[in-house]
This record gives sequence, structure tokens and C-alpha cells, in this order.
Amino acid sequence: MSDVTVDWIDEHQRQRLEEMLIVVNENDKVIGADTKRNCHLNENIERGHFTDSCSSHPLSNPEELEEKDALGVKRAALRRLQAELGISQDQISLKDIIFMTKYHYQAKSDPTWGEHEVCYLLLVKRDVTINADHSEVSGFSYLTQEELKELLDRGARGEVRVTPWLRIIAERFLYSWWPYLDEVTQFVEPDKIYRV
Repeated sequence: MSDVTVDWIDEHQRQRLEEMLIVVNENDKVIGADTKRNCHLNENIERGHFTDSCSSHPLSNPEELEEKDALGVKRAALRRLQAELGISQDQISLKDIIFMTKYHYQAKSDPTWGEHEVCYLLLVKRDVTINADHSEVSGFSYLTQEELKELLDRGARGEVRVTPWLRIIAERFLYSWWPYLDEVTQFVEPDKIYRV
């Protein structure tokens, strides 16, 4: 393990870095497990470690490893919706979550940290009450399609910081799905992995 310090994050986040993630190859086949910390270090990404994520990461435990109908990933999403946004499971259930498709990507966040993951895209269309955990989320907004485009444009101009995966999801997937959110199942591709 690297000697990289993470003293800039709080204890709650530091503990989450020790959660065991599922390590997959680029074809989404489980090849092992490692800590969230190790999976996000560029030194490990460049050696080929992969993580699978949805709203964060499924953990390497029996409930979140279940592949049938993406149940493990959906359970991870429910866990993270509660942890990050305070959306309780009485507001959203497994049947409310639509597994759309997967994509594989790699990006550096800075010289030390980065991403190299097979990501599951999940959609939920529900009215919910949000009670965000401020150690996870500093704020949130509901955006129209035009407002999202403007946010990404501002990010491209360097006026705000936008994660690379938000741009990928919006431009590669969401914009084409948006007009059909009431009939989005026509876009479901559970066996496809897009390479971005």
C-alpha cells in the first residue's frame, strides 16, 4: 500500500476508504477484492485494477456481489442513496431501480487519485425527500436538460469543476434518454459495456 496521506478528509470518509470493493477486469468479471483507497490510487490503476461503481461502489460482500438482474449493484445503490442523500429505503425499493447499461472508463483526478472502473448506469424516477449527509454532499440541485448543458459548458470553460464521469454520462447516454424517461426501458442494454 502507498504511503499517500489522506489527512484532508474527515474520519468518516477515511473509514470508507477501507471498504472492500469488488475488483473486476475490463469485461466485468470478478477477479478479486481490494480497498476503495487502493482501487483509486493512480499507481494501482496504471497496473490494471478495476472497480465497479454505482453512486459509489458495490462492496465485496454476498449481498452486493449478486449478479442476477444486477441485484448486488442495486442494493449498493440503495445503501449509497441512504448514506449520501438520506433517501430511505421506504422511498425507493429495488424494483424502482432500472439498470440501463455499463461503461468502462479511466480518468485521473490528480497525480495521486483516479478512476478505472466498469460503471453501471442506474435510473430511478421517483419523488423523494433528500436529507443529504454534508460530509458526503455539500449541496444538490435539480437540473433541467438545458441547465445541465450549461453546467457542462461552464465546466469546459473552467468556471466550475465537473467530474469526468458526469460529462460522459450526460453526453453519451442521458441526453438521448431524456426525452423518453417515461419509456426508458427501450434503451436498456444490460449485457453491453461501452468503452469510453
